[in-house]
Amino acid sequence: MARGPHPSKSRSTNPRNRRSNSHLHGWLASLHPPRIFEYSKGSNKQKKEIQDEISTPQEAFRYLLDHFLKHSELEEVTGKDDFAYLCHRVVHGGDFEKEAVITEGSYRYLQALKELAPLYNISSLEIIDTCLREIPKAKTVAYFDTTFHQSMPDYVKTYPIKPEKARENWLRKYGFHGTSYSFIVRSVAEFLKQPIESTNVVALHLGSGASVCAVQNGKSIDTSMGLTPLSGLPGATRSGDIDPSLVFHYTSGAGKSSPESTEDMHISTAERILNKQSGWKSMTGTTDFSQIATKTPETDQHRLAFEIFIDRIAGFIGNYVVKLDGRVDALVFAGGIGEKSSLLRERVVEKCRCLGFAIDPDVNGRGVVGERVTVTDISEKGAAAKSMGTGSGKQPRVLICQTDEEVSKGDFMQFISSQGPSLSRLASPTMGNVSGRKN
Repeated sequence: MARGPHPSKSRSTNPRNRRSNSHLHGWLASLHPPRIFEYSKGSNKQKKEIQDEISTPQEAFRYLLDHFLKHSELEEVTGKDDFAYLCHRVVHGGDFEKEAVITEGSYRYLQALKELAPLYNISSLEIIDTCLREIPKAKTVAYFDTTFHQSMPDYVKTYPIKPEKARENWLRKYGFHGTSYSFIVRSVAEFLKQPIESTNVVALHLGSGASVCAVQNGKSIDTSMGLTPLSGLPGATRSGDIDPSLVFHYTSGAGKSSPESTEDMHISTAERILNKQSGWKSMTGTTDFSQIATKTPETDQHRLAFEIFIDRIAGFIGNYVVKLDGRVDALVFAGGIGEKSSLLRERVVEKCRCLGFAIDPDVNGRGVVGERVTVTDISEKGAAAKSMGTGSGKQPRVLICQTDEEVSKGDFMQFISSQGPSLSRLASPTMGNVSGRKN
């Protein structure tokens, strides 16, 4: 998937003091036929199949860029030199504690990280490379899925392995879906009319990639994903948590390179099996969770896949309620599955009812009404607080949040647009030791 740049202030005597009043967004759903191009500018949305030959992320980006320049309808954007800032979502940011301006040093750091997320970071770096060449005058900024989880305590982040090996190879829990969780926490705090700094939630980002996050006083204290997005909940093609030795019994060639490996990207057979050949697709033959989350499942394997997902989600919720000392303002469902599957929400809450969570069946059945509704309360009305609910004696809420990871980036771009020359100082975190990582 390739995403287009976010146009900023341009074509003025001081472009950083003026912002475009429009937002352009586009992406290609696949590099393989049929290539579906989705494009939006404000309320104008288009979706079409394109015939152009596109086989790499770089070619996809150039297609999007050309489309924006030809069809943007923005007087501020008529050429490549009109872009002041380019914002990239990068899955793995290592030890970056906030957004990073792409400099020689930060780029080298991200290059060294690619072994931790070869399926994701390499394509991001290819797009960044293309931007640096195609739009050299723009300030390029990376926004990381891992940043939100930097607040996790050391005893959560640390794996019980040799410390020197962990330091040398950057082996620790990082967590992901951070841009989503940041949006969720801000939205829920606003909905509850309380400061972010006093908001405690257990948030569920449930999609083809799924995770859970414990948020205390507005900050992540634990999350289900770890060194990579593989750990934690199962997904469409990911195994989630398993006995680490399982893959060696699955195949004798677990450590060998997979066919997807290239000179720049090493992917082991074990990584391919657990990331691409597991999850509910391996059990049911489909990645479409709506075919699994049904009261009349097609097969016993469909039913089992659904029950496994519910069980693993409930396990993390219980774990995180304990870590939050029972003081939970809300259980929040987000992501494509969390927002759309009323049956999943019903079963999860039913399994966690002893923790004080309860829903209104009718409101849950209706789900989210309207695209502009960010947070929907599906809590049971007037239910008594449970003894293991929030420690404050109040009934914890059950909410649906229509998460928007792009808004988090957009908010940041609005912020840096107002900073001018001070941007580098504000957005360049201190990096760790790059030379310690083997490339």
